Amino acid sequence: MAPTADRTPAETPLLMAVPNVSEGRDSAVVRAVGESYVSAGARLLATHEDRDHHRAVHTLAAPQGQLAAALAAGAVAAAEMIDLQAARGIHPHVGALDVCPVVHLDETRAGAAIAEALLTAQLIGEAGLPVLLYGELAGGRTRASLRRGGTAELIRRVNDGELKPDFGPRVISPSSGAVLVAARPPLVAFNLELRAPATLDDARRIAALIREGGDEGLPGVRAIGLELNARGGVAQVSCNVEDHRGVPLAALVAAVARHAPVDRCELIGLAPRAAFDGFPADLPVDGLAITEDALAAAGLPSVVGD
Repeated sequence: MAPTADRTPAETPLLMAVPNVSEGRDSAVVRAVGESYVSAGARLLATHEDRDHHRAVHTLAAPQGQLAAALAAGAVAAAEMIDLQAARGIHPHVGALDVCPVVHLDETRAGAAIAEALLTAQLIGEAGLPVLLYGELAGGRTRASLRRGGTAELIRRVNDGELKPDFGPRVISPSSGAVLVAARPPLVAFNLELRAPATLDDARRIAALIREGGDEGLPGVRAIGLELNARGGVAQVSCNVEDHRGVPLAALVAAVARHAPVDRCELIGLAPRAAFDGFPADLPVDGLAITEDALAAAGLPSVVGD
C-alpha cells in the first residue's frame, strides 16, 4: 500500500511489530515465517527462538501502510507451517501466529499504530484466519483473558457465543487457532532465572507476588512462573513490563531478588535503552539488544520517545 497522497514517504510514520509464533524448535520454520515478513516489505530487526517456551519472536519495522501486509503474510505462513495440535511447549498460546502487536515508538505515532493494527486485523481476517483484538482496541481486554485455557477453550467460548472474532471466520481451526492483534507502546519481555535450588513453585509464588494485582504488585507487570526443562529444570519468572519508565528492569530484578537470588536474565526481542537505567552491571543478560541501536543499524530513525 502506497503512502497517502497528502504525506510524503519521509513523513510516513515508522512503526514496529513484534509478532510471536508458536514455534521455537524448528529454525527452518521460524526462518521461513521471518522471510515472509521481509518479502512483503518489512525490515526484520531481530529474531528470538526459545525451545522451552516453544515460541519465536520476530521484531519488524516498516512505514505505516506497509507493515500490515507484511504481518498478514506472516500470519498465513505460520498457519500453513505450524500445527497447534502437536505439543507446543510451556508458553500460553491460542494461535500459530499467536499475538501480533503493532508498536508505536512515541505518542505522536499512536494513531498510526491503531490504524495499522486494525488494517492488519482486517487483512489477516480476509486471508481466512480469525482475529480477536486486545488491549486498547478491545476496551482493555487482555491477552491472558483470551489465552486462558488455550486454543481448545477459546474454540469452546467462540462456539458457545461467549466470544466472537472481530475479523475473519467465526470458526476457529484447532490446527491454526486465532491471531490476537493490538496496538501498543513498547513492551519489554524479560525473563529472570532463579538460582538453584529454587523450584517451579517458587517461581510461581514470586510471579504472583510481583505482578500487577499481587501483594507486592508492580504496575503494568505481567508475570508467570515456568520451569525450563531444556536448561536442566531451571525455575524462571517470565515477565512483560508494559511501562519500562515506570518500572525499570532494575526495579523488576530487585523485586524478584527479595524472594530468591537471580542468576541471569534474558531479553526477548528488543528494549529501549532507558529500560536498563540503573541495571546491575554484574547481572548477565542473554539476548541483550537495544531498540535504538537496531533501528540505527538498519538505517531507520532511531529516536524512541517517552
